[in-house]
Amino acid sequence: MAAYIAVSALSHEGLVRKRNEDSLTVGPWTLCATVTTNPQTLLFPLGPPCVVAVADGLGGHPGGEVASALVARELAAAGPALDGEEAVRETLQACNRAVYAVAAGDPGLAAMGTTVAGLVLLAEQAVAFNVGDSRVYRVADDGLRRVSVDDSPPPPPGRRTTAMVTQTLGGSFGLTFVEPHVRSAPLAAGDRYLVCSDGLTDPVPEEELAELLARHRADVERGDGRAAFELWKAAIEAGGPDNISLALVRIGA
Repeated sequence: MAAYIAVSALSHEGLVRKRNEDSLTVGPWTLCATVTTNPQTLLFPLGPPCVVAVADGLGGHPGGEVASALVARELAAAGPALDGEEAVRETLQACNRAVYAVAAGDPGLAAMGTTVAGLVLLAEQAVAFNVGDSRVYRVADDGLRRVSVDDSPPPPPGRRTTAMVTQTLGGSFGLTFVEPHVRSAPLAAGDRYLVCSDGLTDPVPEEELAELLARHRADVERGDGRAAFELWKAAIEAGGPDNISLALVRIGA
């Protein structure tokens, strides 16, 4: 059987927010500011560029769901041309300009913005990228390895997280340049990744996420749908304080 990419994804408003401002991109498929009640699993051939990303609209700003949806759709449209790090950087810069352009045309969307994090899966490498505090992890045998870089100041003493972000796509009243974090790593059969918004990582410590993923490591027959559900459930049981979006990626052979 030819090598393939399996992606199990879901997006949910959580227990506190009135609406979902997160959006997902999985290949040409997007889920924009919409709630899913169970994980959706999609399969793609390994070879052509395949983008998997989460965009988290900025809370406290108008139009967070508009910004995240715009970026999700831009990434889906650009996906087939994302053949390396430079193409990813250029596309994220274009997404940033697009968010500002739409905001400039509607006073009700002034300063809208979004974070974004994701992967472009190529035949032999994974290109990870992010702007803001949404995250990408490599799921290793001995735990999670964060491959994204949070654009956040250190959390206050005694706290594990902070709600502040230092860099986003859009998010201010005038065009601001962004410097996306982009890095590549070799890709092989059996590799697993987690892409998620901070609605998962803020309430659930990385150690707990790693334990849940290890528990469902061998669940190949049903893909990672059960694992994705258990991650979402952990965030809900921790209070579900924010929108929760995640995508589990597995390279199969």
